[in-house]
Amino acid sequence: MTEPVYLSLLHSGELAERVRQAYRHLEACDLCARYCRVNRRASVRGAVCRTGERAIVASYGPHHGEEDVLRGWRGSGTIFFAWCNLRCVFCQNHDISQAPAGSEVEPEELATIMLSLQARGCHNINLVSPSHVVAPILAAVLIAAQAGLRLPLVYNTGGYDSLEALALLDGVVDIYMPDMKYSDAMVAQRYSKVRDYPAVNRAAVKEMHRQVGDLVVDAEGIARRGLLVRHLVLPGGLAGTGEVVRFLAEEISPNTYLNLMAQYHPCHRVGLYPELNRPITRAEYQEAVRLALAAGLTRLDVRSW
Repeated sequence: MTEPVYLSLLHSGELAERVRQAYRHLEACDLCARYCRVNRRASVRGAVCRTGERAIVASYGPHHGEEDVLRGWRGSGTIFFAWCNLRCVFCQNHDISQAPAGSEVEPEELATIMLSLQARGCHNINLVSPSHVVAPILAAVLIAAQAGLRLPLVYNTGGYDSLEALALLDGVVDIYMPDMKYSDAMVAQRYSKVRDYPAVNRAAVKEMHRQVGDLVVDAEGIARRGLLVRHLVLPGGLAGTGEVVRFLAEEISPNTYLNLMAQYHPCHRVGLYPELNRPITRAEYQEAVRLALAAGLTRLDVRSW
C-alpha cells in the first residue's frame, strides 16, 4: 500500500514548517478566496466563515454515502467542519454550514479524531468544508502523523479555495475533491454570494490537478491519490454543465473522475428563488450526462435513473 504523501513532509520537517506558515496566514487571513484579511488569531472570526483560530467540528464518523472509491466497505472517515466560506441558498447541509453547530477543538483533539477514525477501519480521512480551517487541519495532521496516522487525506471542498492555501497543502493532501458549482459569475453571485466563483474555482482545480494528477485507485477499487470532481446538476441548466465539462476535458484531463450528481432537491432558502424550487427532471440529468460524454470525459460516476 502506498504511504500517504504527508509522511515525506513529516520526515523532512517541512510539515511542521507548513503549520507555522499557515498560522501566520491567519493573522491577515487569505486562506480562502474571500481574502477577508481578518486577524483570526486575535479572537476575531472570519468575515464569512465565522471561525477564529480553532476549527469547529460539527460531527465525525465512518460515512457510507460517499463515492464508491472513497467509502469502500469500511466507510470514509468523515469530519464535518461547521461554517463555510460560501452561502449557497440550496445548501443541503445548511444546519451546519450556515448556522452554529458543534464545538471548537484544539489541534490535539482534531488529531485524536483522525486517529480514532483510522482505528475504526476507515479507508481515508475525509475533511468536509475545510477551506476556512486549513491552519488547524495542518496542525492536527502533524500531531496525528507523529502518532501513527497513515490514511490518505481527502480535501472535500466547495471549490472556493485560495492558491495561498493550496500551496500550503501541496504534498499534504492525497485526494482533492472539489465542487465545480457554476460556470457563470452572475449565477454564482445569485445563489452562493460570490461573483468570482468560476474564475477562482477553475484556478483552484488546475492547481489541485497539478499537485495530485488524475485519480488513482488501488487493486481493491479504493482511491489513493488524485483529483475527484463533483458537479451538482441544477434545474434549468443553471449550473452551466456544458462549460464545466468542457473545461475539465480540455484544460484538466479527459481522464478526470467526475461525479455528476443528481441529488438536488429544494431546501433551505430556495423558496425565494422560484427557478430553483423544484427537483431536476430525468431529462435534465440525461442531458448533463450527454454533455459530459460529448466533451470527451471518460470516467463518469453517474446515477441510474
